Amino acid sequence: MKTLYLVRHAKASWEEPGVSDADRPLIPKGVKKTQMIVEFLLKRETSVDLIISSPAVRAYETAKIVAAGLNYPLNKIRIDRKIYDGYYDRILDIIYGTPNETNSLMIFGHNPTITNLANLFLHPGIESMPTSCIVCLSFNTDKWEEIPAQEAIREFVVFPKMLK
Repeated sequence: MKTLYLVRHAKASWEEPGVSDADRPLIPKGVKKTQMIVEFLLKRETSVDLIISSPAVRAYETAKIVAAGLNYPLNKIRIDRKIYDGYYDRILDIIYGTPNETNSLMIFGHNPTITNLANLFLHPGIESMPTSCIVCLSFNTDKWEEIPAQEAIREFVVFPKMLK
């Protein structure tokens, strides 16, 4: 069984002039809402074998909040530029190329790419993943490269407004 978590980064600042898109930091509200997601994951006794994040500050900061909450070593978070570039097929390459000894994979990315990626597996799909949203899918296979031939099992789709 393989488990895939797709996470949209937390709410970030648009207020800082001169800050590039890749360098936009999280706002306190984004941090708080991500901590709500962490509490949800802890109640489900979630653990993850591998976390991969976009290099954008807002995605990496979100990944660090979740990793810390799940006791995942921060120095083991992988950064992959392909997640930031905006093509879900490049993220699929990451997923399908994940070592098979990894049973659970969590990817932190951006809209619209992360929603489009989730909708490849979700039937029915979702309109849009809000900030701090997480989609959890499982696949009845032992090999990541076999995921395209498997029907995804929708474990949950959750975002902060659902947890109030």
